[in-house]
Amino acid sequence: MEEDLQGAPGEESSEARRDLDAVSEIAQSKEQILSEVGKVIIGQEGVVELLLIALFSRGHGLFVGVPGLAKTLLVSTLAEVLNLNFNRIQFTPDLMPSDITGTDILEEDQKSGRRSFSFIRGPIFANIILADEINRTSPKTQAALLQGMQEYKVTAGGVTHLMELPFMVFATQNPIEQEGTYPLPEAQLDRFMFEIDVDYPGMDEEIQIVRSTTSAYQPELNKILSAARILELQEIVRRVPAAEHVIRYAVNLVRSSRPDEPGAPEFIKKWMAWGAGPRASQYLILGGKARAILHGRYAVTCEDVRALALPVLKHRLIVNFRAEAEGTSSSQIISNLLETVKEE
Repeated sequence: MEEDLQGAPGEESSEARRDLDAVSEIAQSKEQILSEVGKVIIGQEGVVELLLIALFSRGHGLFVGVPGLAKTLLVSTLAEVLNLNFNRIQFTPDLMPSDITGTDILEEDQKSGRRSFSFIRGPIFANIILADEINRTSPKTQAALLQGMQEYKVTAGGVTHLMELPFMVFATQNPIEQEGTYPLPEAQLDRFMFEIDVDYPGMDEEIQIVRSTTSAYQPELNKILSAARILELQEIVRRVPAAEHVIRYAVNLVRSSRPDEPGAPEFIKKWMAWGAGPRASQYLILGGKARAILHGRYAVTCEDVRALALPVLKHRLIVNFRAEAEGTSSSQIISNLLETVKEE
């Protein structure tokens, strides 16, 4: 651990010492969180790690998976273990923006008879929000989440209301049924730090799932962190140093995904319509910092960037008709990028 701090500014300062202790705390907390979540959720350790990276990076996540893979249970269990408030919003075609943000109602004072408007907060006012099947509601209602996700505040009736921090949105999409859905626009997709694929469990895991969910066993979950401590740890993530060559690698990786970029690989010019924007570079570095401290390191590396390239870039790359005709996916293109773009 001492070696990881060499070269960091103010390595002898008390703040650096506190940060070192916090890194150890986060790495230990990660194992405890995985253990507690594992009492309810079988497998999915990689998904849980991405959720924790998003949490400590102040990001949001978009789940893609078929129904029945315990996405809702996973997020609610994580919220309980982290001692955070949790709300689930079921997105339907008739859902209105006020159903999410809240609305003003007219109230009358029984003593004075005076009437005034009072704001009733909607379900968005929680630490962790699960937007279930977000693509089933209209773009107007989808947009109601945008201000909260980006600015941590909601405006209703001309009045701005601050969100309770920490604040995260996890949205789900069903990749099978697309009838009657409203695909998320690129501007909103870009607000999500990760696109997280939730796959079917393995044979042994599915046997454990069936055994545990059909029994009377109800696990008791321990609280690992608190909202106040999570906010402090989010600040520490921002202070994790990133070397110039790591930042340059992340930026080169993102810029190489743009077909009009000078020096872009030939397969990018062949298959890509649009590449990723600067927010992808930011999330690669910020997520890399969070991943580093979750693994007990106080410095982000190129390996951290590579490990997060797929969930960060997948929903930001738009392939052209040629790629679709040839069956080339954005995941394959990202794999080719990782092989092509080298560290400087």
